[in-house]
Amino acid sequence: MELTEEDVLEILKLFEQSKFDFLQLEQGERRITVSKGGYVPTAAGNTRAATSSSTAASSSAAAAMAPTQAATPAPQPEAKPALSNIPPGLVAVTAPMVGKFYSAPAPSDPPYVEVGSKVGVGATVGLIEVMKVFASIKSETAGVVERILVSNGEFVEFGQPLFLLRPN
Repeated sequence: MELTEEDVLEILKLFEQSKFDFLQLEQGERRITVSKGGYVPTAAGNTRAATSSSTAASSSAAAAMAPTQAATPAPQPEAKPALSNIPPGLVAVTAPMVGKFYSAPAPSDPPYVEVGSKVGVGATVGLIEVMKVFASIKSETAGVVERILVSNGEFVEFGQPLFLLRPN
């Protein structure tokens, strides 16, 4: 299985949000090496680690690829703006990680929630998929879904508001 540019972008975003300072990934002839905050491993070999500020977004993270692969940077999607003006009385359910949002367990299934759905604390309201691994998005507040802010299949950022609930 070849890594796509989208896969590399997801890896970079996940790395940027992780507690790790250094990552080296090898697949066939391709080698990706990234580090944060000027971290340089002691055994860097002949591949120097690309560095990025730990406060910068993944757009400043760089991937160093083996010479047999074309070193084309992955395109950066526009960052989703945080919803800074949540209407009074509503609470946001936010994305716990970066990934692709799914509103239902399978394409033929109904969505977990719709506008007007009542949810309890810990209720599953959606899924986020990262590299073929699915994680449930749980509600931390009991209430009624007032607004759905993302579409099925949309790429979401960590902390991005997905739903607005009116607490009970």
